[in-house]
Amino acid sequence: MPTFEPEIYQLKVVLQGISPIIWRRLLIRDGTTIADLHYILQIAMGWSDDHLHQFRSHEKRYGIARIGGILFSDDPNAVRLKDLGLRINERFVYEYDFTDNWQHLIRVEAILAPESHRRYPVCMDGRRACPPEDCGGPWRFMALRQHYCLYHIMDRLPEIIEDGGNQDHQEELEALHYWVHIDRFDRQEANRRLYDYVRGENVFACA
Repeated sequence: MPTFEPEIYQLKVVLQGISPIIWRRLLIRDGTTIADLHYILQIAMGWSDDHLHQFRSHEKRYGIARIGGILFSDDPNAVRLKDLGLRINERFVYEYDFTDNWQHLIRVEAILAPESHRRYPVCMDGRRACPPEDCGGPWRFMALRQHYCLYHIMDRLPEIIEDGGNQDHQEELEALHYWVHIDRFDRQEANRRLYDYVRGENVFACA
């Protein structure tokens, strides 16, 4: 019987409805299960796995069933990325948090041979931090981004510092810190967490 060499999928993940765009480029083994793909996307994007999710490919749904959520006909630990029958430039969708309705469009940019010196999965590139959990979805996120402009942040910081700080101010400072760094994506940290996940560590314990 013929044997088939493993392949690497180069995927570009774009969060829909956001401008400027939030995206990641990943290299993932073709034998990666749907369950693992879910956690890889959570880590790479910066989500905390607090909500329901599903994949949609070729008019079929996949995902990890949760109490009170969608039931799936296939075992997410048995279905692999290569089982989806994806070709180069083909797209599929990953939905996260059905209330905020985050839609990730995933495109297969290339199918490559594995490199012996490289660990997989790996995030090769990306731009911008993902939105805060439970912020209200794309339109609400865009409104918050406009509200927390640099002018607003520079206006609030002296008042907070002069006031001496309290619990409310601490929460506001944390929010301001997020918006100051909204256009920064820490690829090194994402890859560290991906490596920890592959080693079996619970990377969402303190997320």
